[in-house]
Amino acid sequence: MRPESDGAVLSNLDGDAVVTLTPNPALDIWTTTQAFRRGPKLRCSRPDLFPGGGGINVSRVVKRLGGRTVAVHASGGRVGEDLAEALEREELQSGRTRLSGVTREVFNVCEEDTGDVMRFVTPGPVLDEDEADDLLRVLGEHLSGAAIVVGSGSLPEGIGEGFWGQVAKTCRDSGVPFFLDSHDGAEAALSEGVFVFRETNDAVGKLAGQEVSWPEEAADWAAERVRAGEAQAVVVTQGAEGALLVTEDLRLVQSPPQGIEGKSAIGAGDSFMGGFTMALSQGETWEAALRQAVATAAATLLTPGTELCRKEDVERLLKECPQVREL
Repeated sequence: MRPESDGAVLSNLDGDAVVTLTPNPALDIWTTTQAFRRGPKLRCSRPDLFPGGGGINVSRVVKRLGGRTVAVHASGGRVGEDLAEALEREELQSGRTRLSGVTREVFNVCEEDTGDVMRFVTPGPVLDEDEADDLLRVLGEHLSGAAIVVGSGSLPEGIGEGFWGQVAKTCRDSGVPFFLDSHDGAEAALSEGVFVFRETNDAVGKLAGQEVSWPEEAADWAAERVRAGEAQAVVVTQGAEGALLVTEDLRLVQSPPQGIEGKSAIGAGDSFMGGFTMALSQGETWEAALRQAVATAAATLLTPGTELCRKEDVERLLKECPQVREL
């Protein structure tokens, strides 16, 4: 049962789960070595294995914050089995479609002397048409309990540039708001119309073909997307500067807490979406959701590697966030 909240963005929904969709998940491997040196063998610490990929990380955060979530994804091969075991260890409910190809790995090595991280990403699988259709089918099986569907991360080879457009249409036909956090194939989804579209300010500049100043020009770009009917709300994030949210009636900017000494920025963007969607699925306002999103991203900076946020850090940083301001 969602608590009542004046001005709730989402209301009168049958479901309360944040259902995430990750077409190209990864097994995140985290290890350390004393120093990066060319030539000799670099002895590493015993690795930690984490389930990864945009939507899966969003689900991990929602669960840590006490929400209900399902991580729909496609995986295969030996790495796919390791990923399934990693999801089970975190007791994360998932909807999996099996692939003939092998899921990608992200090998993260932290240099103990400096804290610098090198990330090595293996190629993901190539999906055929039937495997892409299976992923949409599995998503459809979980829509009845969904308050929100979040599509996040890169698209694997073979799935087609129109995939997110198909997801947007499927969600619209089922009456479930679709949030897109991916620039791969985003045009197809935006042409169908999504509820929320998130992008980084750097990516906005690339889309606009020129540098976009923060936050005024970024807000203008977001407002154009809303006026065009591509999204009901657009969120643009800018790292340590925070994030902005634009709807037909609002232009809001939320700065993060001051004095954060980060250990790792890996997964901060996914954590932002986890905090954001968790708040909205629980009946919060745009303002409250943006505030929680920024606090959640900041909390992830406090944990090493790919561990993401801790609930107690999110709750503390929520109190330390500056007040949201209007542009």
